[in-house]
Amino acid sequence: MLNLVLFGPPGSGKGTQSEKLITKYQLVHFSTGDILRGEINAGSQLGKEAKSFMEKGELVPDSVVIGMIAQKVDQNLNAKGFIFDGFPRTVAQAEALDKMLKERSIGISGMLSLEVAHDELVKRLLNRGLSSGRADDKDENVIENRIKVYNKETAPVADFYNKQNKFHGIKGVGEIDEIFNRLVSAIDTLA
Repeated sequence: MLNLVLFGPPGSGKGTQSEKLITKYQLVHFSTGDILRGEINAGSQLGKEAKSFMEKGELVPDSVVIGMIAQKVDQNLNAKGFIFDGFPRTVAQAEALDKMLKERSIGISGMLSLEVAHDELVKRLLNRGLSSGRADDKDENVIENRIKVYNKETAPVADFYNKQNKFHGIKGVGEIDEIFNRLVSAIDTLA
């Protein structure tokens, strides 16, 4: 089973690349952002709670996220593998994910980290905000806060996987297919 963590700051291209990787490797997609936005659109209690955090560029509480992930893993135990897009976002989440997967005799194969400069991230997110309709992509202050939260709380997750020899830094700038080919080359070393 091929289980990947696709990692990188907001605007690094995780969503774009995860779609291509899902198709190539027939993986089940775990995008906590998509799951949470689905709950927000449905107007559920979870969605309302999540929205209040997301609109400020803050992280949704671990207990909510881990529960959603465990439920989806249990529904897809016969899959070829999973791709975690934008999760785990903290070392505590990475530890909880490893524990939850281990309980199911599953593990993470590798972490692929898309590396993009700060100024490029801001530019990409503002451009995305013009068409996405997402409030968190339109306000440069919120974008800066999201990047700041990522650097403080999420970036240390790379060290967690590096200590397990599962971290792979990937240059996240260039044409979409160039970046994809870099990802595939790294994945092919995991097999």
